[in-house]
Amino acid sequence: MPIASINPATGETLRTFEPLSDRELDEKVHLAFETFHSYRRTGFAERVPLMVRAAEILEREKQDFARLMTIEMGKPINAAVQEAEKCAWVCRYYAENAERHLADEIVETNATKSYVHFQPLGVVLAVMPWNFPFWQVFRFAAPALMAGNVGLLKHSSNVPQSALAIEDIFSRAGFPGGAFQTLLIGSDLVQRVLEDARVAAATLTGSEPAGRSVAGIAGKQIKKTVLELGGSDPFIVMPSADLEAAIATAVKARTINNGQSCIAAKRFIVHAQVYEEFEKRFVEAMKELRVGDPLDESIDIGPLATEQILNDLEEQVQVSVAAGAKILTGGGKYRPDDDLARGHFYEPTVLVDIPKDSPAYRDEIFGPVASLFRISSIDEAINLANATPFGLGSAAWTNDESEIRRCVDELEAGSVFINGMVASDPRLPFGGVKHSGYGRELSYFGIREFVNIKTVWIKSERA
Repeated sequence: MPIASINPATGETLRTFEPLSDRELDEKVHLAFETFHSYRRTGFAERVPLMVRAAEILEREKQDFARLMTIEMGKPINAAVQEAEKCAWVCRYYAENAERHLADEIVETNATKSYVHFQPLGVVLAVMPWNFPFWQVFRFAAPALMAGNVGLLKHSSNVPQSALAIEDIFSRAGFPGGAFQTLLIGSDLVQRVLEDARVAAATLTGSEPAGRSVAGIAGKQIKKTVLELGGSDPFIVMPSADLEAAIATAVKARTINNGQSCIAAKRFIVHAQVYEEFEKRFVEAMKELRVGDPLDESIDIGPLATEQILNDLEEQVQVSVAAGAKILTGGGKYRPDDDLARGHFYEPTVLVDIPKDSPAYRDEIFGPVASLFRISSIDEAINLANATPFGLGSAAWTNDESEIRRCVDELEAGSVFINGMVASDPRLPFGGVKHSGYGRELSYFGIREFVNIKTVWIKSERA
């Protein structure tokens, strides 16, 4: 079956691609394996200029890459430009810091010399999602390539043009032909690639079921994996918070990328002392958001990426309402105008009075739908925040030092942001706990995920 690139704002099929044949797939895996044996011997002095050139291409052509992302998966054009810029940032970060992050670490023992040495693992399979079609890939590829690994990208099938564009960026930057390759294949062939003895490890960003599948396959092969899965991030607001800033950030945190972000705030847990004002102003702000053509720079929210995602979101809201939740605004599919009549749009939505047995209480809601909860203490806030199988990001708005400390210590998540919005940053480790996955991307933790951490112990009679 052809792999199709479809504009989610119009329903128009932009391009179709034939999946790789068995022979073509094997050739790409072979090329990656052969390339690794030579590429691993390059030094940082050789890799740095290549990664810097990749950053320069991203910066120079960011408008073109942004338009591609927008027409292929629907993110607002301004956000797409920012995504391209962020990809350049992560390339420059690892160009500047990889050698320091992987420098030998001297350890004093009874040996003449002992130290920790870092070496690349080999061919790494990256199974990536559609919601940040460039960023998710570059935050893996930049550290992996700088560490001396090579990459095979199995991107989401609805963003094939983005996948090919990324391969082309690395090629134009001067990386060897087998250092980074896109595999235009269906998800049914991931197992075959991962079971191939020439593939050393895998990383996946995606759904919990996809993570379980990849982890299970890799586990049988005893291969390293890093998983970044879903999230149902809490956004706590306590009485001491700057309410104006909290509300403005809450709207952005829920609707970033059309609400399709694993680290988007999804459950807003607000103290009773400020709840009424928060609810009123939050709902007003959600009502003011403009939904429409994502190529229009004045638009706040574009379409969801696929019709299936739209239908799944609609079902989650309907099931929650049937269970007892109430809609304060939104709650249905949206048709901006005739030109976009086939687009996958959903109204910015706010739900309250949400029962425990409903999807909006603890599941990941992937779209512009916010769940509001009223609580009366920091104890109740933390308990509710942790009442989900996920643990990716978390945010808390408070200026009370004891509450800050409790949120830092007790929120079950890979990150906690105090008086700010959860975001990924090349300088900080990124990842989750519980059903949100394991392992870390970014910072020096990320570049060390796909290396052999080798102990070196030398006894010598020479001084």
